[in-house]
Amino acid sequence: MASHRRPKQPNRARVTVLTTAAAAAVVLSSQAANAAPSEKPSKGEVKAKVDKLYQEAEQATEKYNGAKEKQEKLQKEISTIQDNVAKGQQELNELRDGLGSMASAQYRSGGIDPSLQLFLSADPDDYLDKASALDQLSTQQVDALKEIQEKQRELAQQRSEASEKLKDLSSTRTELGKKKTEVQNKLGAAQKLLNTLTAEEKAQLAEEEDRATRASEREVLKATSTDTGSSASVGSGSGRAGAAFAAAQSKLGTPYVYGATGPSSYDCSGLTSWAYAQAGVSIPRTSEAQTGAGTKIYSASQLQVGDLVFFFNDLHHVGLYAGNGQVIHAPRSGTVVRYESMNTIGGPFMFGVRV
Repeated sequence: MASHRRPKQPNRARVTVLTTAAAAAVVLSSQAANAAPSEKPSKGEVKAKVDKLYQEAEQATEKYNGAKEKQEKLQKEISTIQDNVAKGQQELNELRDGLGSMASAQYRSGGIDPSLQLFLSADPDDYLDKASALDQLSTQQVDALKEIQEKQRELAQQRSEASEKLKDLSSTRTELGKKKTEVQNKLGAAQKLLNTLTAEEKAQLAEEEDRATRASEREVLKATSTDTGSSASVGSGSGRAGAAFAAAQSKLGTPYVYGATGPSSYDCSGLTSWAYAQAGVSIPRTSEAQTGAGTKIYSASQLQVGDLVFFFNDLHHVGLYAGNGQVIHAPRSGTVVRYESMNTIGGPFMFGVRV
C-alpha cells in the first residue's frame, strides 16, 4: 500500500531571510539606477589641491636640498681625511725606513742594537716602555720612535673619523633618494590633477596667473618711480642687497626646477643663494638655513628691497623683497622666476632677513 506523506514545509526563518535579501537587492538596484554620476571637480577645487601638492613638493625639495648639501660637505671632508691619511702613511713609512737604515748600519758595524731589534720585531705602540728597560736608545732613536708612535695614533684616529663619516654619508644618500622620490611623486600627482582640466580651464588658470604677475610688476615699477619716504616702498635696493636684487631681476622668466641653483633654472632658495653670490655674499643653500644669514625683520613695513622674505610656518619658501608688498621669487614647478604679491604666496609671511 502506497504511503501518503504531506509535502515538507519550507523553514519559516529561511523564507524570511530570502525575502529580506531580495527586497534589499531591489532597493540597491533602484538606488544604483537613480544615482547621479560622480561630479568632476571644479577648476577651483583642482587648483586648491594642486597648490597644496606643490607646497608639499617644495617642503620636500628643501629637505632634499639640505640632504644634498650635507652629502657634498661629507664628501669633501672624507676626501680631505683620506688625503691626510695617505700623506701620513707615507710619512710613517719614511720614519720606519729611517729606523731600518739605523739597523742596517749597526749590523754592518758589528750587529743590531738590541733596542732596534726589539722595535723591528714588535708593535711599536708599546715599544718605548719595553725599550726603556734596556736603556740603550740614543736620543735620535727615542725621538724617531716617539714620532712614529704619535703618527700611528693620528692615523688611527683619522681612519676612525673617516669610517664614521662614510656611514653618515651612506644614510644621507638614502635620505636624499627618499626626498627625491617624494618630490617626484607630489609633482606627478599635481600633474595628474591638472590633466583632468580642459584646455579652456588650463588657459583660464594661466591667464589668472599672468594677470597677477602683471599687477605685481606694476607695483614694483610704481615703487621704483615713486619714493614716498617709506623704506617699504623703495623699489631699488642699495649695497649688496641691491646687487642681489638686481641679479634676481636678471633671471625673470627663468624656469623653476627643484634642486636647481642656476644659472638656467632655480628653486626658491636656489635663486636667493645665487643672487647673493652675485653680490659677493655667501649665504646657506636652504631656506631654513638662510634665516640665520642676517638680522631678522618682523614687520613687513620695515622691509627694504633685497631683504630675504620667508613664508609658511616651517619656512620652506623664500624670496627677495621687491618693494610695495611684492617679492621676486621662484614659486614652484611649472612656473618661472617672477614678481608676486606677498598676499598671494599661499602661506603667511613670517619675517624678513637683512643680510
